[in-house]
Amino acid sequence: MQFSGGKRKKLRLTGDQRNVCYPHSLQFYLEPPSESISLIEFENLAIDRVKLLKAVENLGVSYVKGTEPYQSKLENEIRKLKFSFRENLENEYEPRRKDHISHFILRLAYCQSEDLRRWFIQQEMDLLRFRFSILPKDKIQNFLKDIHLHFEAISDEEKSVREPEILASSPSLSGSKTELELESVYKIPFADALDLFRGRKVYLEGGFAYVPLKDIVAIVLNEFRAKLSKALALTARSLPAVQSDERLQPLLNHLSHSYTGQDYSTQKNAGKISLDQIDSLSTKSFPPCMRQLHKALRENHHLRHGGRMQYGLFLKGIGLTLEQALQFWKQEFIRGKMDPDKFDKGYSYNIRHSFGKEGKRTDYTPFSCMKIILTNPPSHGDYHGCPFRHSDPELLKQKLQSYKISPGGIQQILDLVKGTHYQVACQKYFEMIHNVDDCGFSLSHPNQFFFESQRILSGNKDIRKESIQPETAQPKPSVQKAKDASSALACLNSSLEMDMEGLEDYFSE
Repeated sequence: MQFSGGKRKKLRLTGDQRNVCYPHSLQFYLEPPSESISLIEFENLAIDRVKLLKAVENLGVSYVKGTEPYQSKLENEIRKLKFSFRENLENEYEPRRKDHISHFILRLAYCQSEDLRRWFIQQEMDLLRFRFSILPKDKIQNFLKDIHLHFEAISDEEKSVREPEILASSPSLSGSKTELELESVYKIPFADALDLFRGRKVYLEGGFAYVPLKDIVAIVLNEFRAKLSKALALTARSLPAVQSDERLQPLLNHLSHSYTGQDYSTQKNAGKISLDQIDSLSTKSFPPCMRQLHKALRENHHLRHGGRMQYGLFLKGIGLTLEQALQFWKQEFIRGKMDPDKFDKGYSYNIRHSFGKEGKRTDYTPFSCMKIILTNPPSHGDYHGCPFRHSDPELLKQKLQSYKISPGGIQQILDLVKGTHYQVACQKYFEMIHNVDDCGFSLSHPNQFFFESQRILSGNKDIRKESIQPETAQPKPSVQKAKDASSALACLNSSLEMDMEGLEDYFSE
């Protein structure tokens, strides 16, 4: 990617030119964008894309993909974030442009490790699968042609000749002649249908596979995965040149494990929690990560720095004041035979610092799930981290048993953990301890867990904090009051613009 301060090209398209740029509501992202956008738009597009892909992930493990609830909820998320999803809608240029540019931005952020690449590819594939499933049949042939898949639908006469073989070889048709008559069948090279062939789900003749429309999506997704995987590898090799731009490096590093929800740093409930309530709240409304920290603190009368930061900021976020926090930690550490003077000299400063009363006066933000999962893993003797991510499965099973989770519920949670869906596993735990079938939200923050729990336990009275700014960096400067989803990086200079011309060097061969 190249940046320059010289004359910048602006893309101005109207009418048919816009349709040529984005003829469909779904894309293979074969050509990188080449227009100029501001740094703030760069970041906002990226954050919205992260929100969309996280919604795709959460829905994919909460519902069966392709079912009506999955389809309708995902469509609502796409509509809410203003991305493209359906053909024949008016004013679709901006949503499709947003979809195009934001995808390439996240390639930069998610090409940096194998785990990130794997996650990004999976969510993009699920998003493409949804969009392809609602693509009108009369648009499919043109879409395949645009992505350079030259598959031709066979004529009704050809279909009639091979009807018995196609029905016998294609489980998706359920042996129904009526269904076959209504379904398009594509004749494609055998090498492009290897997955269907391995599963014995396709009819082969003369080096060609005859694939019903219902099964063509598997081939499209395989082609998309191969192209995206290769493109991410190429992007990773060129990443050092992009990271040399001091405006982009912090943003790209942050995006891959960013949290885009509430930051819980503004204490609307400050002082509403008393110290003698904490023990009771820890068993009813604390997420497992904070519950184990509280238990370790009560048993050992001490926590290491990582645990103190994670738990202390959580307590701050649920309403403990600075004075309460100092009293809480001092009382507990003194029980561990620590001298009060030693606490005052060695620990009270750190507590005051986390409340923005010392040092740089930085108002530290409670850690999000992604921050806990991806940074500062616990070592021997530590109790911080995410139990679903950092605990041995057998130890996690024992912990869940001690929390009175049913054997069936424990197995569901362990299956989610095995699939690396740690936040969804915690969400499932929330539903089980509160005896609800669907909690109605996507869990992404320990403090969110607490406030949603209190809302349910208080009889659905909405005690959740007022709408506050999304967290974009930790720690968060207390003077920052940006009203949109921009982070500290975007606030450096709102007038800066980045020339995306030459992006091809980093996204394509």
